[in-house]
Amino acid sequence: KSCVYTENCFVPTSEIIAVEETELNKKQRNTGKWQKMAKPHAFTVYYVKKARNHRWRCSDVTFWCVDEHVCNQWIQGLKELLEMQKSRPKQLLVYINPYGGKRQGKRIYEQKVAPLFSLASISTDVVVTEHANHAKDNLFEVNINKYDGVVCVGGDGMFSEVMHGLIGRMQKDSGIDQNNPKAPLVQCNIRIGIIPAGSTDCICYSTVGISDPVTSALHIIVGDCQPLDVSSIHHNNTFLKYYVSLLGYGFYGDILKDSEKKRWMGPMRYDYSGFKTFLSHHYYEGTISFQPAKHALGSPRDKDRCRTGCYICKRSEQQLAEQQKECGLKHEEDEEWKVIKGKFLAINAVNMSCACPRSPKGLSPAAHLADGSADLILVRKCSRFDFLRYLVRHTNQDDQFDFSFVDVHRVKSFQFTSKLPEDNESNVTDIGKKRFGQFCRDHPVCCCNIANSTWNCDGETLDGSAIEVRVHCQLMKLFARGIEENCKDEAAYSQSSVEQLL
Repeated sequence: KSCVYTENCFVPTSEIIAVEETELNKKQRNTGKWQKMAKPHAFTVYYVKKARNHRWRCSDVTFWCVDEHVCNQWIQGLKELLEMQKSRPKQLLVYINPYGGKRQGKRIYEQKVAPLFSLASISTDVVVTEHANHAKDNLFEVNINKYDGVVCVGGDGMFSEVMHGLIGRMQKDSGIDQNNPKAPLVQCNIRIGIIPAGSTDCICYSTVGISDPVTSALHIIVGDCQPLDVSSIHHNNTFLKYYVSLLGYGFYGDILKDSEKKRWMGPMRYDYSGFKTFLSHHYYEGTISFQPAKHALGSPRDKDRCRTGCYICKRSEQQLAEQQKECGLKHEEDEEWKVIKGKFLAINAVNMSCACPRSPKGLSPAAHLADGSADLILVRKCSRFDFLRYLVRHTNQDDQFDFSFVDVHRVKSFQFTSKLPEDNESNVTDIGKKRFGQFCRDHPVCCCNIANSTWNCDGETLDGSAIEVRVHCQLMKLFARGIEENCKDEAAYSQSSVEQLL
């Protein structure tokens, strides 16, 4: 007869981390009811314990019994159940950025993550990056097929580097030309895990619900899988970059460009640059052309958030596949394009909500992770006060799109062309405007427009006055499960797939 030395609970097999035989010392054997056992035997089950705000922790429960054979049967039976979890990784390639954020990446991995991987019997090959694009270049050289996943320890920049390396490697191996904006890209079946350790961890927060290294490590261990849309950016049939969260021109691009000069300030630089950019109040003229995402079931202004097992993502993927099958080789040029010209304070294209601790809803609360579309948010020129009202709504529950100067569209591709392309800025008049624009940046009480802004591409600057963007449905996969619905009882578990251990 087996007994449990803890409170009763149900644990799904999918959320058991490991099972180990436990050595009982004399002190343990002489406590409570167990002192009556002549020679008790024990094993410990390590499992996921869910706390508030999507936080996961590794908890354990120890079972004691007199019969050694029964004890071994339980251990063997549970281990066989774990072996049946085929989605779990056994070997991982880990990249650590030791310089990102507060330079804590290596310490976070060694102290909080590595012990959990070891407990779960996961083998790892660890690479501590030494320079920019180290991980990206390395992914073109390693034998990627020997790994069940790639883990990046760092911020959004580190994830972007690993993503570019992995997607680039897959296209290279498949003979796909990334410079062709119409080329159908090959999906990446190797999952990426994110251990947050950077200044910004927006992607982790938007796909897990919290930026916590232990929680992310446990999602990797149990083998969660979350498909993710990826957007490609091209200029004149030349590939520039991929992004998965934010592509921002104007306000967010200016913030990033200014903050890059003040990296010595740490995360505080975003607050300083944000305030300075808000006062500058620059607007930019240009033309946006976009294709509505007719296959997508949701709408940017509905309240249907993307959650674990999102039916909108699944159905939208099916709808897109059916449309592409029906059209055959008939592509974007033959479909409807809408054109908008104007003066914009901000142009934001988001593939996910872009939620973060300061903005729990994000830039587009109803954006979906894997529906093959992006939400295109156009903020037209308005007063500083109106723009402030718009920004404040990112932090509360009000509809942030309910303004006459804000337009939002769910799209599958779009193009942007600045009214003042970089190629035409060489004449004397434009040079004068550029210098005047610089003067205005240094004296932010002025309100004017300057030639061009910079794109904020997942937290990295990207110059381009004319770009083409296309969303690739579920191009890659993460070790995540999306954001789970909050339960009334945060400690409750889903239906158990193993017998209650009593």
